[in-house]
Amino acid sequence: MHLKNLPAGMIDWSTMPFETHAGETGSTSMHIANFGDIQMRLVEYSKGYYAADWCSKGHIIHALEGEFVIDHQDGSRHVVKAGATYHVDDDHTSPHRVTCKDGAKAFIVE
Repeated sequence: MHLKNLPAGMIDWSTMPFETHAGETGSTSMHIANFGDIQMRLVEYSKGYYAADWCSKGHIIHALEGEFVIDHQDGSRHVVKAGATYHVDDDHTSPHRVTCKDGAKAFIVE
């Protein structure tokens, strides 16, 4: 990741655009801030969330509240609890997706 065209500043998440995306079950609600090729998201996973699609994009995901699981198509999995950070690069060979049993909140940079 190259942090280019990222001006010094802060984000007031309450003023950022808000989107909701349906999963296979449950949904995500997120505020999004874009800076050129860099996207930051403040995401809330609903109870029972199961991502509808596999993802091959690189992420840095910091769990703020609750717990979620990141499953990879190769069978590996990561349980991410509040205070922990998951990371994967754009070229990882095994796509991944999130499941969340009881709801959680995360900060994502990609």
